[in-house]
Amino acid sequence: MPEISVDVHISRSVNEVYDFLADARNLELWFSGVASVAESAEPAGPGVAHVYRFPGRHRDQLLQCVAYVPGEHLVFRGDRMWNPLGAQTPFYSFTLSPRRRGTLLRLTVQCRLAGALMLLAPIVAMAWRRDLPRDARRLGERLGAPHCHVIAAPRRIRTPVPALAPAVIPAATPPPLAPSVPQVHPEPQPEPRPASVPAAKERASRPAA
Repeated sequence: MPEISVDVHISRSVNEVYDFLADARNLELWFSGVASVAESAEPAGPGVAHVYRFPGRHRDQLLQCVAYVPGEHLVFRGDRMWNPLGAQTPFYSFTLSPRRRGTLLRLTVQCRLAGALMLLAPIVAMAWRRDLPRDARRLGERLGAPHCHVIAAPRRIRTPVPALAPAVIPAATPPPLAPSVPQVHPEPQPEPRPASVPAAKERASRPAA
């Protein structure tokens, strides 16, 4: 999900800047992420939805306020938009804090990408890096503060990195054991008997003299 932010100092009070941003109809006057917003009698506030068109799209979408803290924070979420490559859902966030001579405003754009569009995340981030400083200066002009100062270049780029499954290293398999062969001890063989010696012939008894 690419996320790009830029900080800008505007020499107007926090309330003036916030009231201008909270009226979604003013977005088309300065913000490159909104081409047009239909007229609506609904007051600004959480959950309020406006019909708008995203640049380059010919169908109406809904732009809903999903966060609303008066004088501090404001977030608009656009409808999920589909195309042959996937889908994207834009978020536009504005965070304000008072300063001695005006207001410090942080503009943040987030795009949730799905499908093959995730591969184009670096290009989407590059486009917002180019456009956000221009948008901040146009906002200052609309508020009567043409010399607003962009404090920091667009930063906080986040691009989705597909999570790689950890490689599974098979455990070393011990070599198969040779089947145990029972040792057969030969039975002791009797010692061979010596060849029998033929018995001495009995001497013939001599006759007595």
